[in-house]
Amino acid sequence: MAAAGAEARGAWCVPCLVSLDTLQELCRKEKLTCKSIGITKRNLNNYEVEYLCDYKVEKDMEYYLVKWKGWPDSTNTWEPLQNLKCPLLLQQFSNDKHNYLSQVKKGKAITLKENHRALKPAIAEYIVKKAKQRIALQRWQDELNRRKNHKGMIFVENTVDLEGPPSDFYYINEYKPAPGISLVNEATFGCSCTDCFFEKCCPAEAGVLLAYNKNQQIKIPPGTPIYECNSRCQCGPDCPNRIVQKGTQYSLCIFRTSNGCGWGVKTLVKIRRRSFVMEYVGEVITSEEAERRGQLYDNKGITYLFDLDYESDEFTVDAARYGNVSHFVNHSCDPNLQVFNVFIDNLDTRLPRIALFSTRTINAGEELTFDYQMKGSGDISSDSIDHSPAKKRARTVCKCGAVTCRGYLN
Repeated sequence: MAAAGAEARGAWCVPCLVSLDTLQELCRKEKLTCKSIGITKRNLNNYEVEYLCDYKVEKDMEYYLVKWKGWPDSTNTWEPLQNLKCPLLLQQFSNDKHNYLSQVKKGKAITLKENHRALKPAIAEYIVKKAKQRIALQRWQDELNRRKNHKGMIFVENTVDLEGPPSDFYYINEYKPAPGISLVNEATFGCSCTDCFFEKCCPAEAGVLLAYNKNQQIKIPPGTPIYECNSRCQCGPDCPNRIVQKGTQYSLCIFRTSNGCGWGVKTLVKIRRRSFVMEYVGEVITSEEAERRGQLYDNKGITYLFDLDYESDEFTVDAARYGNVSHFVNHSCDPNLQVFNVFIDNLDTRLPRIALFSTRTINAGEELTFDYQMKGSGDISSDSIDHSPAKKRARTVCKCGAVTCRGYLN
């Protein structure tokens, strides 16, 4: 997640020491295909338009400068419009040109005269950057969906600026323990229920109520722990007490916000009230290490630290470099997600899993948010303000825009 007004930066690849053009030339010379750099059987010996770079009119004929997929920039050629069979790329070119001109006009009091016979270099440069960004974001989206282990799809969208994929973020599906921290992910006992909804199940053994109703919605108040059936239970995968462990069921979109909050997350489908949405995962570190990292994050105006303080304050989850979609969820003083502590295979009360449930019906296209100051109990009083995410020192201005905005994240 990113502090309001700060960009969530993170990575998805390792920098290559050889240029893309060089790799493409080597592949073609050796007749090798490599999907990751655009060399496929389809274009190994043929030409496929990757994107359009420029535009001009000569002798009343329209031409576009074409970047060929899997070929270096040195092979770009001017092609007449009549030869191009790529309506989507032509539309994207037109949209990018329009967007650039609209942005320029917003900052000028005069009306710009558009040259219909050739593009200005600045416009062509912007169009190429947008095309490269679009390709990079698509590759990142594909990478995220290869790594996820849940049903819901992940989409990526940026219609705001030229920011590309984060450069130091690694997608994970579960906690990653730091060196020296052991996570025991095997339960010592399980239930023998034939119907966990009606029988004495894992929650009863832990002294709490079953967390869900028949519609798979959470029915317990914030602050109450969730005990789900585990790997030693005799119930099957359709057990009504296995909700969080099934993972995100909704298709979500990581998108670039227009209010200066960097990346955010929105749902692409309607989410019912009190439904499980996602887990908050990251690197599990000690509270002492969290204090050290917190100083660094304060200086950058961001926060990724979430204290695991259900019963003690020994460990913290840091989602700065390792995390899932929740890494990009922004703060709001009027959030639509609520934090709950969850225990499944690991019953160590010092190391609960963190689940985010909807507080109300969330419509398709709406941004997902949670309160960075909110504890599992939902208490955001002055006495609890430094608990979760982890303790902060520098004052960070909040840009959530909510009517109830407190002005600062801490």
